[in-house]
Amino acid sequence: MKWIGRRQSDNVEDRRGMSSGGKVVAGGGFLGIVILLLSIFGGEQVQQFLPALEQMNNQQQTSTQTESRTLTQEEEQVGGFVKTVFADTEDIWAQIFQENNLEYRQPKMVLFSDAVETACGSATAASGPFYCPGDEKVYMDLVFFNELQTRFGAKGGDFAIAYVIAHEVGHHIQTVLGTSNKVRQLQQSRSQEDANKLSVALELQADFYAGLWTKYNQQNLDMNDLDEALSAAQAVGDDAIQQRTQGHIEPESFTHGTSEQRKYWFMRGFKTGDIRQGDTFAEME
Repeated sequence: MKWIGRRQSDNVEDRRGMSSGGKVVAGGGFLGIVILLLSIFGGEQVQQFLPALEQMNNQQQTSTQTESRTLTQEEEQVGGFVKTVFADTEDIWAQIFQENNLEYRQPKMVLFSDAVETACGSATAASGPFYCPGDEKVYMDLVFFNELQTRFGAKGGDFAIAYVIAHEVGHHIQTVLGTSNKVRQLQQSRSQEDANKLSVALELQADFYAGLWTKYNQQNLDMNDLDEALSAAQAVGDDAIQQRTQGHIEPESFTHGTSEQRKYWFMRGFKTGDIRQGDTFAEME
């Protein structure tokens, strides 16, 4: 993605290298990876699985951060890239909202290391990137992208990061438009399986919004950017995650959608460039 020399967002708070002021998970091993994957691109489901997963991992350790450190040149560069991508989400979503006679409310982003406190509760790096509607912030520990590439076969690349950011901002769009609140209300009166289907629709719509954002931003794309996004989507499908972590697939437990669904809805957003084409709920009835 072409980003050097372009506008960077003022809404990104970089806490990497700062003391967390408390205990953080270290050496999470299998537990950390499974939690990361369960909560990938949202983090909404992880708490209900945490007690059982903790029993599965005897190697988990805790430590206390007491000092901050200086970011490396590479970390500074990645931070600049993230701020540029976030600026693009601000500009493009303001444009899309204006085209539909709506007013956009900008979210914020927090880059952190190891652990972070949010309006949605405490989180660790193992939770993966997530959006918290309570404070309307996207939270990311960028170590996640190394795991995505080295352990789960994604191609990596800078646009994998851009895709994740765009997906999480998609959850902010759902908050602004009232979609997330409606889904939570519906889930309270549904069976677990039906509640999971609503969760899948919510996640796929965020993928659609990521594709839509990419369409509006295509003048800044490089040749391999779409492949990097689709490779990330492939790696984080519920079926791919379950096959890798437990050796079999349980469709009734899906909360984020299959690899093919995630790729389809991202590309639908990219191909149509029309926010009205993203009703994932209607298509799953």
